[in-house]
Amino acid sequence: MQEASGWLAARGIDDLECITPDLAGVARGKMMPAKKFAANTSLALPSALFMHTISGEYPDESGDFRYSPGDGDLKLVPDLSTLCRVPWESDPTAQVICDLVDQSGVAVGYTPRNVLKRVIALYDAKGWKPVVAPEIEFYLVSKNVDPDYPLVPPIGRSGRQIQSGQSYSIGGVNEFDELIDDIYDYSDAQGLEIDTLIHEEGAAQLEINLRHGDPLELADQVFMFKRTIREAALGQDIYATFMAKPIQGQPGSAMHIHQSVIEKTTGRNVFSNEDGSASDLFFCFLGGMQRYVPAALIMMAPYVNSYRRLTYGMAAPTNTAWGYDNRTTAFRVPTSDPAGRRVENRLPSSDTNPYLAIAASLACGYLGMVNNLQPEPPTDRTVNEDGVISLPRGLLEALAIFEAEKDFGAVFSPEFVGTYAGIKRGEHETFMQVISPWEREFLLLQV
Repeated sequence: MQEASGWLAARGIDDLECITPDLAGVARGKMMPAKKFAANTSLALPSALFMHTISGEYPDESGDFRYSPGDGDLKLVPDLSTLCRVPWESDPTAQVICDLVDQSGVAVGYTPRNVLKRVIALYDAKGWKPVVAPEIEFYLVSKNVDPDYPLVPPIGRSGRQIQSGQSYSIGGVNEFDELIDDIYDYSDAQGLEIDTLIHEEGAAQLEINLRHGDPLELADQVFMFKRTIREAALGQDIYATFMAKPIQGQPGSAMHIHQSVIEKTTGRNVFSNEDGSASDLFFCFLGGMQRYVPAALIMMAPYVNSYRRLTYGMAAPTNTAWGYDNRTTAFRVPTSDPAGRRVENRLPSSDTNPYLAIAASLACGYLGMVNNLQPEPPTDRTVNEDGVISLPRGLLEALAIFEAEKDFGAVFSPEFVGTYAGIKRGEHETFMQVISPWEREFLLLQV
C-alpha cells in the first residue's frame, strides 16, 4: 500500500475507481479520493449486487439459488498489481481491480475472479500452469438511443457507411484511424498489450488479439479492454458493442481462447512429447473439451442473443468437432512448432464474462486431463454448414445441462453453479416478457 500511495502521489491522481466484475462482466465498485484509498479505507459492496440480472432485476429464488438473508456486505480487496491510470477521464484518475471476500476474509466463491482463481488452483495442484491468449471481436455501430430500431454500421472517414466483406482489409481499419489511435493510446496508458488488430468479415467489425499469458492477467486485460474500447468509441460519437449477434445477417462476434498448459518447474508445454509429437495430455485435454463444453456453454454464451451467433452457415462453430487448422470446428489446433502446440476454443462469444469463459474452457480441458478422456478423431471437413447443430440451441437448454453436470460443483463451487443458474433463469423470464418484431410481423394478422 505504501508503494501504491507513492505511485498515486507521483502522478497527481485525485480519484480512484475500485472496480470488480459482476457475473455479467460489468464493472461495479466505488470511486473515492486517492488520499482516502491510501489510508487503507475498508470498502464493501452488498452481496445482492452479484445476484441480479443484466437488466438490473433480482430473480426469484429457484433451484439452489438463494439470497443472503441480510444482504450482508462483501469486502473489496484491491489487487494492487492491476493499479493503472484511467486515460479517458479529464481529471487525474486511476483504477484498481478488486477481489471479494466475506466478513471473515474468505474468498466469495460465486464472484467471477474467484471462480477463475479456483480453476487455476486446480492446475497448480497438479504442477501445471495454463496459458491463454484471447481474441476479441466487436462491432462499431452508429449511436442508437431507441432499442426498437436495428443497429447500423457507422460512417467512416470516407464519409460512407461501412459495408461487410472487409475481412483483413487495411482500408477497413483505416476508416477508423482516429478511433484506433485512441484505443492504442488508452491501452498503452493502462499497460494493456495488443498483439494485432484486424478488420473482420462483418460491417465495421474489428478484432483485437492479446498476447498469451497468465489466465487471470488476460481476463483482467479483456475486462479493461472492453471498457477502453467503449470509451474510445464514445469519444468518436459512435458505439462499440460486444453483443454476440448485434446485426441481422452479419457474422456474430466471438472471443476465441487459445490454450496450452506448461509444467511449472520446467516451462515445458505438456501438450508435446520430447520428440515433438502430440502428448497423451494434449488428446485428453481435447477429450475434456468435447465432453464438457456443451454443459459449460452457458458460461461462454450467456444470453439469449448469444445463441443467434451459433447458427450454421454464419462462420461460427455449431459442433464439438476438432481438427488441425480447421476454422469450421469448435476446437481448432493451429499450425505451430511443438513448444507452441495449443487448442483454440472458438465457441465463446464476445458478450461473455472473460473470467467465466476462460474458467469454463480451462476447467473442461482439466477434467479431460485428470479423467483420461479421449477425443473423437479429428476432422478435415467443413462441419459448420451442414445444418447439424450439436450444441444447446438456446439459453434454457444450456442451463439445464449446466445444472445437471455433477462435476461442475467441484471445479467451479456449488455456490457459483446455483447462483449463476438462478440469474440465467431470471434473465430468460425477463426476455420472455418482450414482444419481438418477428412476432408482430408474422402473427399479428395471420394467426
